[in-house]
Amino acid sequence: MKKFFKNAVGHVMTGIGYMLPLIVGASLVVAIPKIIALCMGITSLDPYAETEGFTHILYLIEQVGWTGIGLTNTVLAGFIAYSIADKPAIGAGLIGGMVASNTNAGFLGALIAAFAAGYTVKWAKENIHLPDAMQQIMPLVICPFLATGAVALLMGVILAGPLSFINASLVEWLRQLCTSGTSQLVLALILGAMICSDMGGPINKSAWMAGNVLMTEGIFQPNVFINCAICIPPLAYAIATTIRKKRFSADLYEGGKGCWVMGFIGITEGAIPYTLVKPQVLIPVNMVGGALGAAVTCLLGATAEIPPVGGIYGFISIANGWAYLVGILAGALFIALVSTWLVNFNVNVEGDSSDISLDDIDIDITIE
Repeated sequence: MKKFFKNAVGHVMTGIGYMLPLIVGASLVVAIPKIIALCMGITSLDPYAETEGFTHILYLIEQVGWTGIGLTNTVLAGFIAYSIADKPAIGAGLIGGMVASNTNAGFLGALIAAFAAGYTVKWAKENIHLPDAMQQIMPLVICPFLATGAVALLMGVILAGPLSFINASLVEWLRQLCTSGTSQLVLALILGAMICSDMGGPINKSAWMAGNVLMTEGIFQPNVFINCAICIPPLAYAIATTIRKKRFSADLYEGGKGCWVMGFIGITEGAIPYTLVKPQVLIPVNMVGGALGAAVTCLLGATAEIPPVGGIYGFISIANGWAYLVGILAGALFIALVSTWLVNFNVNVEGDSSDISLDDIDIDITIE
């Protein structure tokens, strides 16, 4: 079991190594047109989807970036599967990652799909013995078929229903919580923790979807807390790589530069590579940081009379916008300090997993 865990960490870090350039590059392509539009007094480029001129060009560029960000789970799952079982597994891994995104399973679903694809191929290689004349069909037909079938059964059948039920239930629960006069502080704590729990996964998406459902009914306050929490995890690891550089590997340190952008525009997925280093420790830390930031925003009196804009620059659409900024900073500083106190991020996230030694993936809790 210990050997399996060590190998699994190596496979995950390989997937992260391939994912980092994608998410950093795509986030920058999203950020540049957003910043230009903001300088022009435009907070959203969506109204310019069907227009012409410079603003429409900015919209088109932004959409290319969002397309890249949408591939995060796909690339992660594909290359984890590739690390486990080489080329015969990569197709099923890519499919599983895309299905995870489409079913709101998020990066946790992508991990499940990747390991299902990779280890199905590995099992097939070790247990299915064909005549020599038929060996060529193993990597091209048998292995991809079995791996894709396993992913289809697991992600398309077994997990699809439960995740849909979870999403629907949470949306209804949050609607009642918001309209029944329950304390806004409790709401802020819950939404902040949910947003930062799985960063793009079903819990995150449930909170985000609930906020948007309530916003269509003229209830804007939940989105203040949601938008605040969305910025916190990537901003936290950007700060962490700056103030405690020695705690990070070269790849994760460089990735922190992209997290500044992702924190500014509100892309929680930027924190995934860091959280996966020690998820059993860092997921709770992220959740506390998100809850803390949203609670501070609430206590300081940030309110919304109009639909609030996401990202750090969203403070311009919020009454007492300074409270929104203070909340984001409080949550991010908490995660930055506590995460680097508990976890050593000096792990190798590049190259084939077979090159990763025990020292490279030693991510036990250490305290300096």
